[in-house]
Amino acid sequence: MSHRQYVVLGLGVFGSTVAKTLSEFGCEVLAIDKNPECVQRVADVVTKAVIGDITNQQFLLDLDIQEFDVGIVAIGNHLEESLLGVLNLKEIGVPYIIAKAKNKRFKVVLEKIGADRVVRPEKEMGQKIARSLLRKNITDLIEIDENYSVVEMKVPQAWVGNSLIRLDLRKNYGINILGKRNHDTHKLELTIDPEYLIQMDDHFLMIAETEKIEKMDYLVEK
Repeated sequence: MSHRQYVVLGLGVFGSTVAKTLSEFGCEVLAIDKNPECVQRVADVVTKAVIGDITNQQFLLDLDIQEFDVGIVAIGNHLEESLLGVLNLKEIGVPYIIAKAKNKRFKVVLEKIGADRVVRPEKEMGQKIARSLLRKNITDLIEIDENYSVVEMKVPQAWVGNSLIRLDLRKNYGINILGKRNHDTHKLELTIDPEYLIQMDDHFLMIAETEKIEKMDYLVEK
């Protein structure tokens, strides 16, 4: 296969959004739901949209689900259907499975039966919005994985007048500096002198543990 193929099981708001977004970026997407109206909503966008029961393993096999790289089980409110959806994908041999869960208990169960990643969209979005409101110096944050992010950040007041070597950010905060944005050109400079004295409006690009860098930002003065 020249590119990854995705199958989305369940086409509520979450599932249809995932299916449409992947399709908009040129991915091959098979979308499945037992509700004809849900299937019709995405039919003109995805590669193929099918009405059917995701708990029926033979139905999935007939669609050659084993050829797909990623399966997304987007039925967060019905545990039995979610479990059977994940189990069917696992037994069929789909390499990577993402499942939606409505609460912590569902998340634990879905992980135990083989989901590689379990998401709780409402909770995760709520946390992201709250964190964005709390930010003081962080201007951009891109999550690399569950633990680390690439962050662009205006330097805290406490750093001003100190050199990078004196602050020893890697040792004291677990921060690895990647670059600094030039005041005049606004372009990133990826080479920084360790003896450089930090100025008031400096912006640094860095890799750090997401939780640590955010908590540090929330607690510092602007």
